[in-house]
Amino acid sequence: MTGRDILTIVAKAADSKRAEDLVALNMDGVSLIADYFLICHGNSDKQVQAIAREMKEQAEENGIHVRRLEGFDEARWILIDLGDVVAHVFHKDERSYYNLERLWGDAPIEDLVSELEQ
Repeated sequence: MTGRDILTIVAKAADSKRAEDLVALNMDGVSLIADYFLICHGNSDKQVQAIAREMKEQAEENGIHVRRLEGFDEARWILIDLGDVVAHVFHKDERSYYNLERLWGDAPIEDLVSELEQ
């Protein structure tokens, strides 16, 4: 399974829980951490946890190993390491503070519209 396939699975999972402002950064040539970062946010602790839980469950159902999941209990910034993809699920209040899109501004933004419409 490619990094793009994993990105599609977790983006759909986030979208199904009404994650807001989904952004995928193509980290190829920018960072050795992962091929893609998926960044999104929820409006409450419960929604942030629901988004992260759905991403984890969908990944596992598709045979994707979840290497690490951090920040679930606090639900301010949950990081899900899926190998080629690292998902960042923020609480709305935290997302603008950390502003990963600006921090990793060299990374091109991937279009997720076609994947989410399928």
